[in-house]
Formats: sequence, structure tokens, C-alpha cells
Amino acid sequence: MTGVRLLAAIAAAVASSSSSVSVVSAFAPSPFSQRINSRHHVQSTTLRLADENPLEGMSDERKSNLFQSLLRDLQIEGVPLLGCDANQVSTLNAAIWTTMAELGDNDDDQRACLVMEEIPVSALTAFAEDFTVLKTQARLMDHLPELRRFSISVLGKGLGPALLIETEARTDEEKEHAKTKKSLEATFDQGKTVAALKSFIDRVVVGLEACPYTKSVDISAVGLEQRGVIPGPVGYRYSPTADACMAMSMFWNCICEMMSEPDENLSSIMLSLPGIGTGDCRQSHDRFAAVVELVGRYLCLFRGDGAFGLVHFHPAYDRSIIHPLEKPSYGHLPPISWLRPILKMGGQEAAANELSDDDLALSNYQRRSPHTAINILRMTQVNAAAGPKSIVDLDLGDGRTEKASGITLYTRNTLRMAKMGKDALQSALDADIAMQN
Repeated sequence: MTGVRLLAAIAAAVASSSSSVSVVSAFAPSPFSQRINSRHHVQSTTLRLADENPLEGMSDERKSNLFQSLLRDLQIEGVPLLGCDANQVSTLNAAIWTTMAELGDNDDDQRACLVMEEIPVSALTAFAEDFTVLKTQARLMDHLPELRRFSISVLGKGLGPALLIETEARTDEEKEHAKTKKSLEATFDQGKTVAALKSFIDRVVVGLEACPYTKSVDISAVGLEQRGVIPGPVGYRYSPTADACMAMSMFWNCICEMMSEPDENLSSIMLSLPGIGTGDCRQSHDRFAAVVELVGRYLCLFRGDGAFGLVHFHPAYDRSIIHPLEKPSYGHLPPISWLRPILKMGGQEAAANELSDDDLALSNYQRRSPHTAINILRMTQVNAAAGPKSIVDLDLGDGRTEKASGITLYTRNTLRMAKMGKDALQSALDADIAMQN
């Protein structure tokens, strides 16, 4: 790996978000980063880098001198010092994940130091602490094995705005797995992949009106003008990567791009990731679910979910095995067990009582696309489409009441999928998948 190659990748990520428009608020770590919310994680944990602050009482001049000394030591050791002018949540994440993807592409142990003078140390600390917590969570790490090689720390425990990113050398088994992933990436064709996704969108999102405000594969947010939203083009972005870090890099570069463009130039993005969770087996689905949870986790870390909404797709999408099973999950359908109460609230009492569990499970087909994809939406569109009174108290019928939204939409989509039947839905999906092969 060369410093020039890595700096060029980071510069590209940062350059795409040079707009003065600030969508995500300042770098105050969200409460999400202080307690690991059950909405996204298995355990509730607070992890600090140190029980006591070793910098307390130290003058700014002393901190600066020590920080410069640490940087000089790293230079002497041959560690690349990568300057980055990131100044927003989006560019911070784009720089970090791009660096991780570059480092992780090498079999040998690697070290790099990202220096971000415009980023508060508290933001870097929040990222480093959350990544450390992530590595303790077996439910996710079992399906994100490439992240085990990484260690991330704030240089000097916060002496200055720099992250030290380190990787361990790959084992022989990991080297073989990496070669297999590279071979897989070479099998994808961008034109065929995007065409297959557009076929799915035209069939389900437009044709079946899974989203009533998408009237074509190329334009979204149609019909929301009176609510202050301007229709605009859908951007189709693509990466053949089978690596979680590179997928994260691609996602954050898409966020940077959306922040730098007005709605009328770029309404939303469909990001195709055919190398993530390829296939329709359980293992593939678990990989997909882990990667998109990682995406949502770091978007939420600094309240990015207040600016952007996500919709996740996979060929074998199955909400019944998405964590958490009985709670809302960012970017996913509501839990399958909620569908009968949703139908009842949507005025379809008879359907709620008569449809079988298998009928309800067909609701998954609105998210079964020919490959893994993420729809990135502006929350201004999501909120306008939902309306001011979209959040309701949903009676689950077992003594529990949960906040829910999209009752009308999910009622309609559930009924339409059940009416079409599994054979028709699967046949159409198979045809979309065949387009990309």
C-alpha cells in the first residue's frame, strides 16, 4: 500500500462533500454512542477508553507538544501520517472506512494515522469506542470476520485529533478467503447488475406501488411538491466489493454526494452491492444483515438517521431472522408478528384473521431484489410521504403497544403480495436475477 494511493482515495471521498449545506448537526456524539441501543445491538454496554482522564489538568500547550511528539515518533517508525480536511460526519466516516478498506486489502500487518484537525476529539473517541464495542459482539462479528484484524484508537488517548488504525497480518486461511472474495468480485458486470435492479424497481416499487411516490425507475419523490419536496433523479451507484469496509466506504461516499447535491439534482441513491451476501442461502442472508446493520449503526452514531433514511434489499430477504426479531430495525420491514395488528389498524380485519402465516411472509418479496442493495433517502422525503400524523400506537394484542408508522402502506403491500402468491413472486424475482448472470 502506498500513501499516495490512500491519500487519493480519501481526497476523493472528502472532495465530494464540499458543499456548505450542513445536513447533519455538529459532532456531538449521540446518546446512541453512549449506550448500545437494543434497536441495533445485542448488549447494553458503555465502554470508556480509560476510567480516569490522564489529560485532565494538562495545559493546551503541553497537549500540543506531546501530540506533535507522538506524530514524529510514528513518522520515525514509518507509519503514514494521512492529513484529511474532513469537517463533517459524512467526510469523517468516508475517510475512516476508505482508509480501513485500503489497509485491509493488504495481507501484511499495517498501520496508518489519520490526522483530522477539523474534527473534535470527542467525535473520534466516540467512533473508536464504538468500534471496540463492536468487536466484542459475536452476533455481528461472526459475519464480519474482516473487521477482527482491525484496532482503532485515538492517538495519545485524545491528545489531538488523530486516529491510529492498525491491522494484524492475515492468517493463511484468511489469505485464501480474501482470494476467494477477489475472484467473486471479478464475476459481476455493472451494466447487467444495475439493469436487474431497475427491473426489480419497475416491477415492485413502481408497478406494485410498493412506494407510491416513485413513478419510474429514474425519478423519485413524485407527488410531494405540495409538501415542499422537489422530485429528482435517482442515482444508481455500484461496487462489486465483497469487503465490509469497502462497502462502508461506498455508502459514506454516497452520503457525501447526497449532501453536496440539491434534491432536484439527486433525489435518492440506489447502491448496488452484489458482492455482499451473494446468493440466497442463510449464510448469505446473515452476511447481508450484518453489513447493513453496520451501515445503520455508524449512520446513527452521530444522529445521521435524522437526515437520511435507508431501505435494505436482498434476494432472500426474510424479516423473521433480522435482529431484533420483535422490534423495529432501521432500514427494514416491521416485524412479521406486527402484520396482523397492522392489517387490523389499516381497516382489514377480515384479512388479518384469514391470511395464513405463509401469506403474511410473502410481504418479504417487496424487499427481495436480485442482489444486495441499499436505498438512501432524504428524511425530508420520508417525513413528507408519511405525513404529520404517521406515528401511531399499535396494539400488538398481547398486552404490548408499540410506536409504528406506515400503516396504510404496509397494509396495502401485504395484501398485494399475498394476492399475487409465492409462485408468481418468485418467478418474477428469478427473472430479475437471471438478468445479471
